[in-house]
Parts: sequence; structure tokens; C-alpha cells
Amino acid sequence: MKKTLSLIMSVLFILTAVALSSCSAEFNDNYSSGDQFAMYKRIHMYENDLYLIGDNVNSSGMDALVENDFTDTETSPISTFSADVDTASYCYFRKLINSGYNFQYVKNYAGKSLRTEEMINYFNYDTVQPIEGELFGVKAEISDCLWNSSSKMLMLTLKAKETTAPAAGNNLVFLIDVSGSMQSDDKLELLKKAFSYLVANLTANDRVSIVTYAGREAVVLENCVGSRTEEIMAAINALESGGSTNGEAGLKRAYEVAESCFIENGNNRIILASDGDLNVGISSAEELKAFVTTKRESGVYLSVLGFGTGNYRDGNIEAIADNGNGVYYYIDSETEAERIFGTELCATLYTVAKDVKLQITFDPEIVKSYRLIGYENRIMPTEDFTDDTKDAGEVGSGHTVTVCYELKLNDTNTQSDEWLKLAVRWKEINSTESILREYDIGSSSCSVEPSGDFRFVSAVIETAMLIHSSKYSGTASLSGIKSLISELSLQDDLYKTEFLDLIGKLN
Repeated sequence: MKKTLSLIMSVLFILTAVALSSCSAEFNDNYSSGDQFAMYKRIHMYENDLYLIGDNVNSSGMDALVENDFTDTETSPISTFSADVDTASYCYFRKLINSGYNFQYVKNYAGKSLRTEEMINYFNYDTVQPIEGELFGVKAEISDCLWNSSSKMLMLTLKAKETTAPAAGNNLVFLIDVSGSMQSDDKLELLKKAFSYLVANLTANDRVSIVTYAGREAVVLENCVGSRTEEIMAAINALESGGSTNGEAGLKRAYEVAESCFIENGNNRIILASDGDLNVGISSAEELKAFVTTKRESGVYLSVLGFGTGNYRDGNIEAIADNGNGVYYYIDSETEAERIFGTELCATLYTVAKDVKLQITFDPEIVKSYRLIGYENRIMPTEDFTDDTKDAGEVGSGHTVTVCYELKLNDTNTQSDEWLKLAVRWKEINSTESILREYDIGSSSCSVEPSGDFRFVSAVIETAMLIHSSKYSGTASLSGIKSLISELSLQDDLYKTEFLDLIGKLN
């Protein structure tokens, strides 16, 4: 019997090796060299069982998006959508480029899955600070569309007010995926380094708990004083990966711990770190959405950190963050971890507005048609704007929300300051009723010579359109994008300079 079993296992390994060899040859013919095949097919040992895990090379684990079309203002002058401050798509794009993948691979692998608004919102732009008593400062710029000379582009930038840590402190639950799929250096090991930046910024007012999950969940640390840095990091650094991925059990236990340690008037938040590859319990994006939605009114916020590639499940992670009143970040490097938990810590941890919705009403006499750029999975029915039971995005302290439209104008006199009306609706943290603010935007926002920010965001949009093979990309080209960014003064902005470097690597 043992000999028969041994023979069967030998045959299985031989067949696996042959299949992988065949796939490897085909894969490397189409894409650049290096360790890319490891992203395509991986073998993991989970609790003495052999699982062959792989992604289709045309699928990044992200849900494909259907690009927004132009909408006729005569029939539908109102555009409504949820705010989004996530930045995961840009970091995932950067990860692929810095790993040596060529542009064709990025298009085939990530394709229409990279969300344009998350690429736009990664960068900082000149903003108008909120005046006293207001939540948002609003800036608008309208100029010629740089990839389509027959259109205009509208750039709206909303800057949220900045706040400080609540006096009552933070109740943070680190929910960490330690399953077998988290083995690689860009997952669990990078995760440990990422949390070190956050832990270094905690104080005696804060409390930290750690829940892990693989085949089962475990509470590793509970209600530890935030200033006990060495104890917290010792618990994190001792984590090892292995086993299946029961995310359902982990989520349930994390909420239980967060609720048992709840701090009144404090910041109560679960921070989930995972590659999203759930395979036990609830595992689909819809199931995850339904589960975290039921927990939303508990007062516990849920943010997500994504790690790794290969079997990465972006759709699951985005569903958890979007429906758990949180933000979704992708950590591709120590530098990004330091940015999220260092320079932007307040924006990461402290929500200043929940259920933030935007509604733009265009004047049909001036604007013939419009196309919202990005935000495809954030579109909302018009009537949901005034419905306070409908969930929308959360905005953190000092966060910037940038929105762009491509506009086609009528052949009329456009010297009006009522091209469109921007309405913003949100709820304060402990409120169930929304607040409304409205802003008129028109010719006073027009510029003959577009600003540097307008040009830069246009370059980001053009890059996204080329990745998506957009039918609206017009004259956009990699060479044109490189030229456009090279003309800008970026010395004081390392992230924008880095984007130029990334574009320079594309071929």
C-alpha cells in the first residue's frame, strides 16, 4: 500500500513539473524574464496537503470594470457617486512595474481592473483648505482636455479638514492572515515591517489587540497598552504562516475583541492585513460584503492592507474595506508602509466624515455630455444621494478626493458661472443624519493655460486609459505622457517624480 501511494505521489509530482515547465515556456515567451512565472503558478504545502494555486495571466484577482461612457445632459444631467480615497490600484501598478513587468503584461494581467480614481488619488495636489466650520475646501479647474482637443476636462479637488488623535485613544485590532498563502517575503515579512511603523506611533492612551487566522483563528494579544512597543512587536514578529484561510472566523473574532475593548469617544478600528485569498468559510466578495455590512453600525471601523501578488484577491479586500467603513491600501514596499503609518497616519486612522456622497448637476445649455473618469464601482442612483440609509465612502483627516470629468460643450456662450453644481453630502462620525453643502462652478474656474496639477492628473488618466485600452484615449501615448510629465516641476514631490520614473520603465 505504501509503495502504491509513493508511486502515485511520484507520478503526480512528475506531471506537475511537466505542466509547470510547459506553462513557464509559454509565459516567458509573452512576458519579460525574471521571477514572473512564480507569480503565475505556485505550489504551497498546506498542512501536509499539496495544493496547486495559480492565476490566469489575464486576471489580477481584481474585478474587471466597465469604463464610464459619455452621458447626454438633456436626458441625464445628474451624476452621483460615492467618495473614494483608496490608493491600492496605484501601488499595485507600481509593484508590477518595479518587478520588471512590461507594459503589455500590465495591460493583460491587470487590464481594466486597475481603478483610475485610486491612481489619481494617490498623489497630492494644490488644494483649498476648509474654512472654519466647514468639512471640505473645494477647488475646481476647467481647461482643454489634453488627449482630446474637442473636449474640456474638469478637475475637482476636495480637501478634508485635519484633526488630531482622539483624547480617549485608539482601540486597534490587528487582524493578520497567517495562512500558507502568506509565506513570501512580500506578504507576511513585509506585513511585520509595516506594522512596526504603526506601533512606533502609538501611546499609552492606545490599546492593541492581535487576532490571527489560518485554518482557525487565535487571539495572540488582547488590550495591550500601546506604549508597550516591544511586547506588541514581539507578538507580531513571532507569527509564522501555514494552513488554510478561514477569514470568516478571523473577522468574527476580531469584531468580538474590538467590541469587548471598545473605547467610548475613541477610535475603534480593525486593521486587516491579507492577500485576500480566502478558502474556508465565507470567501466571495458578495459574502464578505454582506458580513461586514451587518457589523457597520457597531462603531468599529475596518480598514484593509493588501499584500503580495500571484494569488492576490483584490476583489475580496476591496469589498471588506468599502463595506466596513474603512480604507483600502496596498503595501508594495517598506516605503509605502512608512507613508501610510508615518506621514499620513492621521488620514489612515482617523475618519472625519462617513457616507460621503458627491452629486454633480450639469447645465444642459452649456455642457452637452459628460464622462466621469473612474469611480465605476462607486456610481450610485440619483435618489440614493438623499437617502441617509445608503452607505458611501469614508474620508480621513486631511484626505484629498480628486474627481475628473471629460466634458463636451454646446456651441453657446460659455461665460456663465453656472456650468454645474457640486453637492456634497456626508455624516458626522456619531450621526445618522447627513449634512449638505453645494458649490456653483463655471467660467471663473476656466483656465487657458492649465496648471501643473491639471497636467499631471491628465498624465495619470492617460496612463490608466492606455492600460485599459480605452476607446476614449484619443492622442494618449507613452511617449506623450513622458514628455508631459518631464515638462513639470516635480523636484519637491518625490511621489510624482517616482511616477515619471515608472513611466520611463514602460515599453
